[in-house]
Amino acid sequence: MAVNRRDFLKLAGAGVGSLVLAAGHTEKAAAESMPEEARSHPSMLYDTTLCVGCRACQNACRSWNETPQEISPTGLYDMPTDLSGDTWTIIKLYEDETADDPDAVGNFSFIKRNCMHCLDPACVSACTVGAMQKSPEGPVIYDTERCFGCRYCMVACPYDVPRYQWASTTPLVQKCTFCFGYVQRDGGVDEKNRLAQGMGPSCVEACPTGALSWGTRNEMLEKAHTRIKAAPGKYTEDRVYGEHEAGGTLQLVLSHVPFEKLGLPTLDPRPLPSLTDALNWSVPGIIVGVGGLMGAIYVNRSKDEQTDKEA
Repeated sequence: MAVNRRDFLKLAGAGVGSLVLAAGHTEKAAAESMPEEARSHPSMLYDTTLCVGCRACQNACRSWNETPQEISPTGLYDMPTDLSGDTWTIIKLYEDETADDPDAVGNFSFIKRNCMHCLDPACVSACTVGAMQKSPEGPVIYDTERCFGCRYCMVACPYDVPRYQWASTTPLVQKCTFCFGYVQRDGGVDEKNRLAQGMGPSCVEACPTGALSWGTRNEMLEKAHTRIKAAPGKYTEDRVYGEHEAGGTLQLVLSHVPFEKLGLPTLDPRPLPSLTDALNWSVPGIIVGVGGLMGAIYVNRSKDEQTDKEA
């Protein structure tokens, strides 16, 4: 059956559209099933009401991962002000300096910042070479041999977590691994993988006040909601941060002050990759489709010109 130019354009457009829709439906299905799959994944609960800002977790993280100290301007203290390529866990202080009583409950809080280990991580979706990976066990880990430093993961992360080793001659993108370690190409276990050795994360075991808890995601959510029900009004909004944000995370937070004041962004429940992957995965099909379309147009035009010459 002969296909004219208009029919060909319609078919090409329908094919490209089908690729986009198929990718979108596949991603949607994966995103909806992800939380259920993550029920048994290792998870961490941080409760701001129990944190005294001792930084034991921060020091334990540095000690276990053997990251170099960040010297303050005075040269006396290891007191970084933010996450970096050498600081993967940090305790920050929020203070409402405009309040009549800055020390009153609700006007100040400590907040532990580290990788949130998303159930459907944007950094993994953005990584062009598969250096950032979502492990089957749950934590988001990193393949140092694949990374070539594009830093797309840093741009994609809604929590501003991955950091680059700017001062290194062989820089890596660094972040908390939930003490799971790096990708092992030989199939072995990373010596830094505390979970595989039957230990909890170094930061949890170092916490002296119980501000950090560790277990499956299901267990940590149950514990968090039990605390909320046991003390109505104690926690802001009576909700657990990370339960639904951007599809959910393995790092969960309870707070007595609004989450946004602690630097935790307000996010839609939909996983971020679900908003972008459909277009990303449709690009090859679009390129092939457009290439084929242009080729067909060229062939048809050449035939028309040849016919005109013969006439």
